[in-house]
Amino acid sequence: MLLSGKTAVISGGASPRGIGLATARLFAEHGARVAILDLQQAASDAAAASLGTGHIGIGCDVTDRAACEVAAGTAIAAFGRIDILVNNAGITEPLRLLEIEAQNWERVIDVNLTGVFHLSRAFLPHMRDRGTGSIACMSSVSAQRGGGIFGGPHYSAAKAGVLGLAKAMAREFGPSGIRVNAVTPGLIQTEITGGMLKDEMRGEILKGIPIGRLGTALDVARIFLFLASDLSAYVTGAVIDVNGGMLIH
Repeated sequence: MLLSGKTAVISGGASPRGIGLATARLFAEHGARVAILDLQQAASDAAAASLGTGHIGIGCDVTDRAACEVAAGTAIAAFGRIDILVNNAGITEPLRLLEIEAQNWERVIDVNLTGVFHLSRAFLPHMRDRGTGSIACMSSVSAQRGGGIFGGPHYSAAKAGVLGLAKAMAREFGPSGIRVNAVTPGLIQTEITGGMLKDEMRGEILKGIPIGRLGTALDVARIFLFLASDLSAYVTGAVIDVNGGMLIH
């Protein structure tokens, strides 16, 4: 098992078909104890219980710095230490630039980018003091190609910011034994995309994917497992594409 004896925190982990819960399941299968963070305590508890014994749920709004600090304290107290943080929480909006109002911009930036800052900042002192840790941050192919299928310009901007923030954290905290990397999925079949993806649209999208299929939550979870494990011990500041060849650069 790749994560035997390790502990992990995964934000945005309660959605039944989401990447966060798929990652939590895979981590648990590989021996990790997992804390699932999501907005609602009840949903977080249910997701953690679905993994088996030894896992916990924590209600946390990643846009709230104080809530992130409390969540970090709760996770550290429960497990004794935290080895892995997966910044997965995110939202999207299919808006064009001139449709984006201030509240749209602020909400998407707050969840997708500022949330990564708040939660990472909450755990970094603990990891620094221990001299070890792995942080993986969810970005998107939208950050690389200047727009996605369902994400507007504010989503692209937020996810591009995640890339810069992850690289900056990798550079600053590498000497402390902490690795920080980013993952850029293409179109992945989750709750977010499921209701918006029509058959005709699916066919057109598949024409641009050399592998010939849409991604699954497990496809992304396996990359998070790689980044969390010692298989990636010499990998930091990296951006790993998981897009089936939708963007080759």
